[in-house]
Amino acid sequence: MEETHVATTPDVQRAVSRRLDELAWALFLILIGAIWLMPAGTVPEGAWLVGAGLILLGINAIRSLKGIKMSGFAIVLGVLALVAGLGHLAGVKVPVFAILFIIIGASIILRPLFSKRPRAPIRMKSP
Repeated sequence: MEETHVATTPDVQRAVSRRLDELAWALFLILIGAIWLMPAGTVPEGAWLVGAGLILLGINAIRSLKGIKMSGFAIVLGVLALVAGLGHLAGVKVPVFAILFIIIGASIILRPLFSKRPRAPIRMKSP
């Protein structure tokens, strides 16, 4: 069985993270170029969203396996792209921007609950 190598030092993690970002961009550009080369109507319209979503989620899965911090923003974009693309392929209109706004709002509310920094107490002024 193949062993999973975890990036340990910060310098190694940064280098691996940078390489994964480059890989994601390369895959995305190849995907778009390949779709543009196909005759019109050959590739369904939502296919590029499915591909982009899979690239973003796949790169973050690799980050996790390597012990590198995943990008929450890229995960959200990946899920949204995948859902929108699959919805488009299935003929269902997915309200992507409405879902995005809900996720952003919820993350603003929930972020302090998961933060590792100590929170300052909220002081209310008495009347």
